[in-house]
Amino acid sequence: MKVALKIEELFMFLLGIVLFGQLDFNWWWFLALLLAPDIGMLGYLFNPKTGAITYNLLHHKGLAIGLYVIGIYLQNQGLQLAGIMLFAHASLDRIFGYGLKYFSDFKHTHLGNIGKSF
Repeated sequence: MKVALKIEELFMFLLGIVLFGQLDFNWWWFLALLLAPDIGMLGYLFNPKTGAITYNLLHHKGLAIGLYVIGIYLQNQGLQLAGIMLFAHASLDRIFGYGLKYFSDFKHTHLGNIGKSF
């Protein structure tokens, strides 16, 4: 099952690449913004609960899809880009076992503890 989940996330990451290709941005934007959602880790400078909230907000696929759909509705490629980048980044993170964080500790995720395969 662990391998199947990673393959599923890989295909979601590839979907992010395909969707990005439909926008009018140069490809360097994809590479430049791919790690941008990790800015959510700055919340851990305050405490684990704040860190988990900010991290999870920028790694939630529901938010990513919502931004993308709103971007389509409003014909706003900037919102579409934001949604795609959040989605692709979250998928890439989950391939490597980095899931949404619990309030207790950065290493405690919905996929298990970081450092152990899920």
